[in-house]
Amino acid sequence: MEGTASKEKTKKKSFFSGVKSEFGKIVWPDREQVSKETVAVLICSVALGLIIAVLDLAISFGLSFIL
Repeated sequence: MEGTASKEKTKKKSFFSGVKSEFGKIVWPDREQVSKETVAVLICSVALGLIIAVLDLAISFGLSFIL
């Protein structure tokens, strides 16, 4: 039974060393790239919100004639 515990410790150790090496490969974006992507997300979110609002208004206006 002790051999199994030793293998599990080795697996955990190799897993965490693998995770550490993968974190070293991450390329983090610079401030300019993050700013541009944030602005793009905000613009897309506002545009989508406006599209949904206009569609909701049109559908509710159309349903008021039916009902």
